[in-house]
Amino acid sequence: MANSEESSPLLAKQSGVDDEKKSTKSTAAPPLAKQSPPPQGAAGAAYGLPLGHGSVIGEPMRRAQWDSSLIACLGRNDEFCSSDLEVCLLGSVTPCVLYGSNVERLGSGPGTFANHCLPYSSLYLFGNAFIGSNVLAPWFAYPSRTAIRRKFNLEGSCEALSRSCGCCGSFVEDDVQREQCESACDFVTHVFCHACALCQEGRELRRRVPHPGFNAQQVLVMIPPGEQTMGRGGSFGCSTAALAELSDAHRV
Repeated sequence: MANSEESSPLLAKQSGVDDEKKSTKSTAAPPLAKQSPPPQGAAGAAYGLPLGHGSVIGEPMRRAQWDSSLIACLGRNDEFCSSDLEVCLLGSVTPCVLYGSNVERLGSGPGTFANHCLPYSSLYLFGNAFIGSNVLAPWFAYPSRTAIRRKFNLEGSCEALSRSCGCCGSFVEDDVQREQCESACDFVTHVFCHACALCQEGRELRRRVPHPGFNAQQVLVMIPPGEQTMGRGGSFGCSTAALAELSDAHRV
């Protein structure tokens, strides 16, 4: 048996294969080095990181601020100056019209103005007649401020206080608590500064959303070609009016 094993040519190949397997197992691959995180700032541009926002994947995007403050009743001195004065006048005299216009710009649906202006007017008249002040309409109108803040990713009162003086930090960190706190601040803003809140929302919407009635589409007008007549030699010629226009053009 020993002689037959030694004389067999297959055993030599198998032994060579076993030696190769042992050598590959013994020479293990070196451990991979930990990759350093990509740099931030100016060096981060080589890694494709956004430089303008200053945020990476997983970090929440920073909220934008309102275009004008709550007490800026007359707005700003820009191209929307006349619109800001109109908003201030509507908020002081007819807040129901301003509220309906704001919701109409925000929703842009058919009948949006009437569906919100009429209930607001009823609550406004009922509160002034039986209670002596407009205390019912803010309950009805404050959700529009929350919708504007969510749609345009605007900064709320809690975030503004946390940024300015450092308070309300625990509410800002948690998303659910922050949204609840911001909704409560929207309600408080409308209760105590209802006219100013409506004017601020109107100024913000008029700078961001055009009025639904001005969303006109361009119409393509097709002008038919001029009349052509058969000339001598079988070729088409222009009409006498076209020839007269050509001659006038050459004279000029």
